[in-house]
Amino acid sequence: MTSPRILVADEQPAVVDLLSTVLTFHGFAVDTAATAAQAVAHTTVHRPDLVLLDVMLSGGAGVDVARRLRAGGSRADVVFLTARDAPADLVARVAYGGNDWITKPVDLGVLLARVRGLAHRPGAAPQARTLRHADVELDEDTLRVRRAGAPVRLSPAEAGLLRHFLRNPGRVLPRIELGEAVRGHGGTGTDAVDAYVGSLRHKLDRLGPPLIVTHRGFGYALRAGLR
Repeated sequence: MTSPRILVADEQPAVVDLLSTVLTFHGFAVDTAATAAQAVAHTTVHRPDLVLLDVMLSGGAGVDVARRLRAGGSRADVVFLTARDAPADLVARVAYGGNDWITKPVDLGVLLARVRGLAHRPGAAPQARTLRHADVELDEDTLRVRRAGAPVRLSPAEAGLLRHFLRNPGRVLPRIELGEAVRGHGGTGTDAVDAYVGSLRHKLDRLGPPLIVTHRGFGYALRAGLR
């Protein structure tokens, strides 16, 4: 099973960083967007299960983005993020393609309750609690990692990278995508990603055959199988 994929679309970097960090920590796969165009593009490429959508998203109102998603056939749940809490305004926004709303400043407890509620509806993608590949497993609640039964101590950035690899076994992951997986835990540039991957690889390879393959000039991939 895979974790629900969530797109956080907000024009405020601080809001994006906070929400993406919290959701990633709680086991969700998270993408981010800062404009209406980016939000629509992400839904086309990554097909999220849920979109947290700023009503006043730069480049176009959030309700217009929701309309475009529905017109394009997206079945993602849409939760509006809004500073206005007048009932008439909120009902109107839900009518334009949203499933729910959360007022700003965002209460993180409310956010997680709403997201989990939508994620666990009948037909929604179930949230995985443990990711496994070959002899490696990662508990998404505690971020504890084991390989061949032995514990592996990882930093938050290394655990974030491993989680992204485990969700995408065999797929070549570009450095820019891996940078998003460690956002909030340190640098996200290519040099920082290379350093984190090198450290993660060193810790895992001490307990078994090499798992992470380098694709020069592009990124890295988790081996589809071990020999």
